[in-house]
Amino acid sequence: MDNNKDMLGTAPIGKLLFKLAVPTVIAQLVNMLYNIIDRIYIGHIPGEGSLALTGVGVCMPIILVVSAFAALVSSGGAPRASIFMGQKDMDSAEKTLGGCFTLQILVSVILTAILLIFGRDLLLAFGASENTIAYAAGYLSIYACGTLFVQLTLGMNAFVTAQGFTRISMISVVIGALTNIILDPIFIFAFHMGVQGAALATVLSQSLSCIFVMRFLCSKKALIKIRRNNLRIDPKIVLPCIALGTAMFIMQASESIISVCFNSSLLHYGGDIAVGAMTVLTSVMQFAMLPLQGIGQGAQPILSYNFGAENAHRVKKTFRLLLTCCMTYSVTLWIAIMLFPGLFVGIFTPDTQLITFASRALRIYVAAMFLFGIQIACQMTFTSLGNAKCSIIVAVVRKFVLLLPLIYIMPRLIADPTIGVYMAEPVADVIAVTFTAILFLFQFKKVIKKIES
Repeated sequence: MDNNKDMLGTAPIGKLLFKLAVPTVIAQLVNMLYNIIDRIYIGHIPGEGSLALTGVGVCMPIILVVSAFAALVSSGGAPRASIFMGQKDMDSAEKTLGGCFTLQILVSVILTAILLIFGRDLLLAFGASENTIAYAAGYLSIYACGTLFVQLTLGMNAFVTAQGFTRISMISVVIGALTNIILDPIFIFAFHMGVQGAALATVLSQSLSCIFVMRFLCSKKALIKIRRNNLRIDPKIVLPCIALGTAMFIMQASESIISVCFNSSLLHYGGDIAVGAMTVLTSVMQFAMLPLQGIGQGAQPILSYNFGAENAHRVKKTFRLLLTCCMTYSVTLWIAIMLFPGLFVGIFTPDTQLITFASRALRIYVAAMFLFGIQIACQMTFTSLGNAKCSIIVAVVRKFVLLLPLIYIMPRLIADPTIGVYMAEPVADVIAVTFTAILFLFQFKKVIKKIES
């Protein structure tokens, strides 16, 4: 284990980033894949698949918010633990892990109570109808009981990654995904449990992932462990973690708000086909962005550890490599989508009319995707270096200051208002990336100067 401890500070950065990023990219893709398979199973429930799928779809914004609360604690706590490890302050690193663990249990209990008491009202507010509320409420009532497992799996996995054990975090995701894929047809079809069976399969698969992660973090293999004497919620330890995790929370929790705004605006200007196309576009974008997020997560332990160790050379070298990888991927993918939009759209729908419409819309929607490597690299580095203020500013500017207003402004400026709605995304991206790059340039120079001095 000493070898693993030194690895973040001494191993060649190229090999190290490859070793850490590949498992996180695989984990992201596996997670996405089993969510898609989950929906395929639900959509094939005899006689009610369409309504069941719609009902579960209404639950998705609420599930996104639940996941966002895991990120609120862990996406700030994990980098801070890595920074303490770089400073050789293992006691503070373990106190960070212990405090975040207890806080996530507390958050899980509160969220479970809210979902069980107010779940039906929340679903109706998020668009459930008389036809779909039974399916949505049935799914959420079971899913709510597994909130603790979801929170701990997502949250504690970040601390496994922060120590450089990305293969372990990948295995935990694969365990959950495979279990879910096996249990889904058994509960849905063999036991005739419908959407409640799908929810139960998800809860049980997440509980297995949770057990795997917790066993590792309590074992001798972990560099920092969960210890009973570190389980106290110390505001001095936990509050900086929440501050740093707020940016990721905003990014994840705002997805449902952005989705509602896009859909209402598109329904007004373009009708059902425009809304259907948006579902396909967001699916393509989400699937395309997962490897970028995986690369960023792989770089996080290296950046945080070496920042804590005050090794300016390795911090600069890691960022340069992260930026190169992210830009290479985003530019290559952008070219592929621009050349073959129908190929990407066809993955998510067989409808010829929708493929034709969505292919044109996709080129507009991802017009600035080639710049997104800069956004992800800078944003992940802000978080990795513990810069909570800049992380929050960047997240708020892109989502709330730019994208939300542009969804309603662009249709008034473009002759075809439907195309105007889709253009909100690339316009927001160009401005956001420019702002982020300028802010990062000044802040990164400051950080490097501070380390070197």
